[in-house]
Amino acid sequence: MVNYVVDPRLIAPLVPAETQIDFENGETFLSVVGFLFLDTRLLGLPIPLHRDFEEVNLRFYVRRKSADTWRRGVVFIRELVPRRAIALLARAFYGENYVAVPMKHDIEHVDSNLKVEYSWRRGSKWESLKMTATGEAQPIPAGSHAEFITEHYWGYTSLRSGCSEYRVEHPRWKIWNAKSFEFNADTAALDGKQFAEALNQRPRSAFIADGSPITVQKREML
Repeated sequence: MVNYVVDPRLIAPLVPAETQIDFENGETFLSVVGFLFLDTRLLGLPIPLHRDFEEVNLRFYVRRKSADTWRRGVVFIRELVPRRAIALLARAFYGENYVAVPMKHDIEHVDSNLKVEYSWRRGSKWESLKMTATGEAQPIPAGSHAEFITEHYWGYTSLRSGCSEYRVEHPRWKIWNAKSFEFNADTAALDGKQFAEALNQRPRSAFIADGSPITVQKREML
């Protein structure tokens, strides 16, 4: 997860109805996130040849008032997956901007050294997100920047009919702060010219989160 400060005016047109931009100390962020799905099931059933696969996405952060509490969530700008069937199913079930491209990953964890790389090919060119870390994964401190980035348990999507909402359930993760990182991509072509400047500056943070079981609930219309 590599996280960049972004001018809220750039993401304002993408904020779904019923939600508002979520800020941490007056700032909000774009995050480029790479992760690996393992033993994926749809409505409890495995899909042959589509259980294990990579995803790389670009997201930002929103919140929605529900009764007396705030539901803190994310909005996905772009999501890359390696198979067309996955992209079609995800678009059908969640209405999000999934794109199928060739992808691969490399994860090495030897002793206290960790290296993670996600790569995708657009046209003839491979792009990538790479990080290294050392030591043991650490609990995320309450009230920290890492908590702001990771503790968003709702997904929101703008639709012609309004806005959809779904809950994402997982235990609180542990993280490694990145020792080194590289985001190599044509950001203007990949995610939009309006985000290129933000994504080409030095990020506020970069870290690797330990994985866990995740449940994504069925979406509901607001």
